[in-house]
Amino acid sequence: MTANDTLNYLALGDSYTIGESVPQSQSYPYQLADALNAQSFRMQPPKIIAVTGWTTDDLISAISQSGITDKKFSFVTLLIGVNDQYQQLSQENYKIKFARVLNTAITFAGGDASRVFVLSIPDWGVTPFAAGQDNVIGPQIDRFNAINKSISTAVGVNYLDITAISRQAATDTSLIASDGLHPSGKMYMLWVNLLEPMIADKLKK
Repeated sequence: MTANDTLNYLALGDSYTIGESVPQSQSYPYQLADALNAQSFRMQPPKIIAVTGWTTDDLISAISQSGITDKKFSFVTLLIGVNDQYQQLSQENYKIKFARVLNTAITFAGGDASRVFVLSIPDWGVTPFAAGQDNVIGPQIDRFNAINKSISTAVGVNYLDITAISRQAATDTSLIASDGLHPSGKMYMLWVNLLEPMIADKLKK
């Protein structure tokens, strides 16, 4: 990458990627693009393929119908799996489908695994919406994250664990959006504070 390159960014996911219940500008992809612009990168607005409620299967289907499957991006983020857990889909299915969508993400990055950034699944068990079921939901989220981390490590993409940040919402309600379930813009900012330096480092190489 040179200083004059304009970078395009693809964000793949679900409600956590579109920023359900916060303004678009506060979603993590848009905050990330702003942070990179502030570091003198020239960013196009993020291309987002994400809808609230999507499972990994839904994301795969949407990508195939997106009309951009032959397009290449400067980097790609992927955060998917919470709805697999919420809908009680099997971990075996998630293992297979996460590997598939991750390989697709690498293809979008021109085959360069170092330009793909996987985020762990947040723990919604600490939110008011979960109604005190954190002792059930948390361990399930951990098992799904063990799967996506193992696959990510095996193929050499970047992995960012934001689950610990999400659990801070148990004692800090400012990290939760008005719907009592999704992250606030403040929580997304905490993710970006960790993600932006990782991405900037890779883009400079």
